[in-house]
Amino acid sequence: MIEFLKALHNFVWPDTWVAVFPLLALTPTPLALATAVLFVWSLAPAFKGQVGAGFLGWLRLTWALTLLPAVTGIILAVSGGKVASAVPVDLATLPQWCQDAAAQAGLEQVTRYCQPVDPPRDLEHWMYTGFTVLSLLAVEALARDRWNGEFLGVNIGLKLLPVITLFLAGCVYMIGRVAVLPGNSAGA
Repeated sequence: MIEFLKALHNFVWPDTWVAVFPLLALTPTPLALATAVLFVWSLAPAFKGQVGAGFLGWLRLTWALTLLPAVTGIILAVSGGKVASAVPVDLATLPQWCQDAAAQAGLEQVTRYCQPVDPPRDLEHWMYTGFTVLSLLAVEALARDRWNGEFLGVNIGLKLLPVITLFLAGCVYMIGRVAVLPGNSAGA
């Protein structure tokens, strides 16, 4: 069961799909693709001053694609899992080129991606996940006119949609980046 949850949580587009549709390399996960489309789509309500049913439908899809890895991540974290960039693996299980590179760099511990281990990345992964959920809540509130009117002024909130959805797409990008690559404290 845990292996299925890991596969679901770590899903990226298969290489064969990326070979057929090269633009998928820019958005390596379904959530990244959904947030990129949401950003582009948010430009229309910002200019028109009204939100269409299609945008709200895509927002619901983005919520589903966000909650799926979030819930599986919570289950994996409760069972002791951490992001790949924070977990050392046995060098003997890695390919020879990785073992040679680690020895040349003087690294005793590397991740499954042949990068230096960086334990604080696990907390960063959770931080960006929280920002993603908060951004989606803000987009939801703006799209449903919760903040328009007295709080932000009429249609001012809709002009903020592209900014918030761009931030959302950046957070989703960083979720994947911190899960795979080390940061400044690598090897510490």
